Order: sequence, then structure tokens, then C-alpha cells
Amino acid sequence: MYAPPAFREDDTAELHALMRAARLSNFVTATAEGLLATPLPLMIDESEGEFGTLYGHLARANRQWQAPVLGEALAIFMGPDAYVTPSWYAAKREHGKVVPTWNYVAVQASGPVEFFEDAARLREVVTRLTDLHEGPRAEAWAVSDAPEAFVEAQLRGIVGLRMPITRLSGKRKMSQNRSAEDRAGVAEGLQQSERAGDHVVAELVAGKRP
Repeated sequence: MYAPPAFREDDTAELHALMRAARLSNFVTATAEGLLATPLPLMIDESEGEFGTLYGHLARANRQWQAPVLGEALAIFMGPDAYVTPSWYAAKREHGKVVPTWNYVAVQASGPVEFFEDAARLREVVTRLTDLHEGPRAEAWAVSDAPEAFVEAQLRGIVGLRMPITRLSGKRKMSQNRSAEDRAGVAEGLQQSERAGDHVVAELVAGKRP
């Protein structure tokens, strides 16, 4: 991912936090059939390896896990994003030499991928993913709440994946390359938007969010 110094995020802990916040990733593999991609909720285990290890699962009927992978796999996590019109820049009124752009947060993780069918490993991954996303709920659902025979049947319909991360890159493009006046204009403009996501980006541009 192209990331100029002003936008590059190198802190591993921060990258992990951005990945957890994004929740859903696009999991991409190169194969002899071409590129294959699946939207997947993946979880990061920070304790495994230098950059952590990703875990998740695919539907057994998904062709992606059966096609031999050429090189490493890639997981793309997208955070908040918003269109930025040059009309918000103070520089537009000063000299007019401005163009539209897009603000966004993105993290890319790559590494060798292992697909597995072992029922015990699958149950562990499914349980950890479930606990991760059900944890904040007042009445959290657990895998053990479902009948055992039903759970076993569901596990037979999926294939697990494990991807130790060998390369991790992040980009936080939030108008850092613009003047303070331009950034203030962007934040104000985004706050007026009807899109809830634009309000999140406005706070990031204004430095009101980490």
C-alpha cells in the first residue's frame, strides 16, 4: 500500500487496534484461477508472531480455500472514510489551486495462509470469534447455547484459516498534509454532512479521536 510519510502508521499496537475496530476484512488470495476475495470477520491474536496472527473461517462451499495460493494471502481492513471537497479549503479562496480527495484509514496484513478442517480447532476459532463480538452485549450468546448436534453440523460446513502476519502496513489519511485552516474547514464541512461516518472522519481530522 502506498503511504507517504505524513499518512503512514507504523505502530503495531495501533495497527492491531485499527484492525479490531474495522471488524470486517477483505481476504484476498492469488491463485492460478486469478484473484479470489471474500469479506470475512477475522480476529487478531497479538501473542502469536512478531505482528500477530489472524484467524477466521470460510464456508466449505467457498472455492477460495481449495485453490492453491500463489505467494502470500492479503487481508484488507478499512476504517472510517469520507469524500473531501476542495470547497472546504481556505486555500480555495486564496489561490484556487485545490482538488478533491478522499480521507480514509486502512490496514493491510499479509502472510502465508493455512486452511484447516479439524473440528476441535474450528470450534475454538468459532468460539473465540463469537465471544469477541458477543462480549459487549448485555445478554451475550455463546456457542454452547446451541444444541451440540447442531453445532457439530455447522462446523462441518466451514473451513478454518490461520494467517501468521509477516507484513503489516497502515495508512491514516486525515488531511495531515493541509494547513490548519484547511483542516478546520474539512472538519466543519464533514460535521454538516448527513452521513454518520463523515462525522467520525471530522473528529479524526480535528484530532478529537485517537
